Amino acid sequence: MYEGDVLAGNWRRPGKGKIPKVPAEPDLVVEDADSGFCGAVVACDKEAVTLEDRFGKRRLFPLAPAAFLLEGKPVTLVRPSAAPAGPRRSASGSIAVEGLRARVARESRIYVEGVHDAALVEKIWGHDLRVEGVVVEYLEGVDHLPAIVAEFDPEPGRRLGVLVDHLVPGSKESRIAAEITSPDVLVVGHPYIDIWQAVKPSVLRIPAWPTVPRGVPWKEGVIAALGWRMEPAEAWRRILGAVSTYTDLEPELLGRVEELIDFVTEAS
Repeated sequence: MYEGDVLAGNWRRPGKGKIPKVPAEPDLVVEDADSGFCGAVVACDKEAVTLEDRFGKRRLFPLAPAAFLLEGKPVTLVRPSAAPAGPRRSASGSIAVEGLRARVARESRIYVEGVHDAALVEKIWGHDLRVEGVVVEYLEGVDHLPAIVAEFDPEPGRRLGVLVDHLVPGSKESRIAAEITSPDVLVVGHPYIDIWQAVKPSVLRIPAWPTVPRGVPWKEGVIAALGWRMEPAEAWRRILGAVSTYTDLEPELLGRVEELIDFVTEAS
């Protein structure tokens, strides 16, 4: 019935090409043929694989030919092929345009209240804005917004989007925004007193943004409450330096900036 002695020879190394090669993908359960150690793959490099058993114990094994058993059969584990790299993402989460050359600027613009707002928008959405050819300028405050809009002279194809701090019912900012009635101007805002608050506290390793008493300058009050010994400009550099992607910002800001970009680009 048998063609020779079934126990003869090296069962772990039969004829060439008969031992399948199996990628050591994470969570693949195999047994080391020599020691009997059985576990799931948790790591693999070009020379060795790390297995973890059901008790959480880990051991490192070389990637030797036919060194493992998979469902009782000898296999050669190999390092998994690198997954195809996905498209590179910009800081805003959009697909980055490789080799980008900035588009000629549109007539449409986005205005923000101050230099800190402009810096944050540039850091997160700068790539997107260059793709779309949108320039961001700052107002140095919102008090003169109606006059600024009149001077800009918006029209179809020349739209203006405005991002306002602390745009909540009953605020000075909301009353000023209500004066803007042009269909080619969109005024949106976030609820924060200052753009600083649009950065998630966890990014700065603080539990929350401090509450500043009325009558105390907000930035200086925040700096004092946090125990930072620095001027506002230095504090802002620290805050901005901690931000790297859109996930570091609050949704109330993210949605408004995306809305403005869509508004100034959809008709021009």
